[in-house]
Amino acid sequence: MLKWMQSGLSAVAGTAEPVYGPEAIHSVVDGLNGANPFSEVVKEDLEWRNLPFTNVETQVFYLTTTTGHICFVQVILSNVAGLHTTSQFTCRIYHPDKPEESVWTSTHLNNFAVGAEKTNFKADNLSIVLSEDLKTYTIKSSVNDKSIIDIAVVREAPGFKIGKDGMTRYGTDYEKPWGSMRHVFWPRATVEGNITVNGHLLEVSGRAMYVMALQGMKPHHAAARWNFVNFQGHTLSAVMMEFTTPPSYGSKIINVGAIARNNELLAATVENVAEHTKTKSDEANGWPEPLEVKFEWKGTSPDEAATPVDALLEAPIPNLVERVDVMSEIPAFVKKVVAGVAGTKPYIYQYSNPASIKVKFGDEEYVESGHLYSEATFIS
Repeated sequence: MLKWMQSGLSAVAGTAEPVYGPEAIHSVVDGLNGANPFSEVVKEDLEWRNLPFTNVETQVFYLTTTTGHICFVQVILSNVAGLHTTSQFTCRIYHPDKPEESVWTSTHLNNFAVGAEKTNFKADNLSIVLSEDLKTYTIKSSVNDKSIIDIAVVREAPGFKIGKDGMTRYGTDYEKPWGSMRHVFWPRATVEGNITVNGHLLEVSGRAMYVMALQGMKPHHAAARWNFVNFQGHTLSAVMMEFTTPPSYGSKIINVGAIARNNELLAATVENVAEHTKTKSDEANGWPEPLEVKFEWKGTSPDEAATPVDALLEAPIPNLVERVDVMSEIPAFVKKVVAGVAGTKPYIYQYSNPASIKVKFGDEEYVESGHLYSEATFIS
């Protein structure tokens, strides 16, 4: 009860959490006991939880188009201490050679609600609807005139989560955690539709990746750093999500990912490595800004054959799309809650670069060029 009260207080007041140690973090990987980490995604996994306490839920659709644009569209549902719920729709559209067709928008949503089926989300001038067969999301948004969205994202390879529910739990009691982190993925999908950027109509076609995430606690208490990887090629896709817990939970690294080829999930992986092999100090904030990266995946196929799967991506990432000062983007109410936390200065570095990946599947080896969208996030 005392720890629950401390956690509750810090959720409201923005105070630092006590040092609970690594025994208070139950990683999504911990309970696998050598079993294949893959679990298929079912309807319940794609449902909004809409929890009545501090949490952030989000859906993000990452698009890699045939015209050279990279995009993501995201809806965020934030609850602070069960007292105040807000929703935001963000959109990044970027082309390295066409600034007139590049934009970043972040728009407050009005009259937002989760549908009765729990998989759909609607607000004024926004709808995100999942088909009954759980294979297609239709996203329509006119909440911001600078980024009007009308697209369909169709799953190609199977979705995945790690373990029984894709969830890492925070707290000394596994059955009664005071915080959580959950991810489910579609690593390889297609996108078709239209996006209007600053009045320019784009016919969108290409590859997509989708992730639904839940942070069932204050974000800066759940993780101190993040790495995110989305590689999309003609036949291969690779995704990785890594976070490092704050010292209060032992600075534990948790990394999940997958490799897909065409309509097949080659492996869901947890023996992954994300490394910034070359960095420079950002003069504005002191964070080590990545310049070159190395990402490694290691696992086995989810079928009875348990075929070994290894993948490697090494690349310079000279093209920094944006350095996002998170405190300037989050809703005002949330900002007031976290502003007093010592050492919290969250920045997200977003990159868009060409890259090649090498995948070994049993005795077969594939090498493919494609596009790498990556993010490095530093919080505290």
